[in-house]
Amino acid sequence: MRQIAITALTLFALAAHAEEPWGKVDLKAGETLHKKDCVACHVKMYGGDGSKIYTRDGRVLSDKLELLQRVGACNAQMNSGWFPEEEANVSAWLNKHYYHFKK
Repeated sequence: MRQIAITALTLFALAAHAEEPWGKVDLKAGETLHKKDCVACHVKMYGGDGSKIYTRDGRVLSDKLELLQRVGACNAQMNSGWFPEEEANVSAWLNKHYYHFKK
């Protein structure tokens, strides 16, 4: 019986994860991390306030999962040391303010 309960909880978690790839997030923490670790690099690349990286023509991200993967790749490239939950916070914040992906 315990195995059935564990399996059911796992399937429920996977279904929730598929719908919302970053799960429960803290948007304020995502904004803070973005300002601290992302903006300076994006300003160097695009000038201004750096937000053009998200709004430029030809951007290649097309859904929430790709956004989460891109944030994870930036975290690794910049050696920011974020945990997966922090990557999720930044991804969700970016989606809310720039991407507006539904899926």
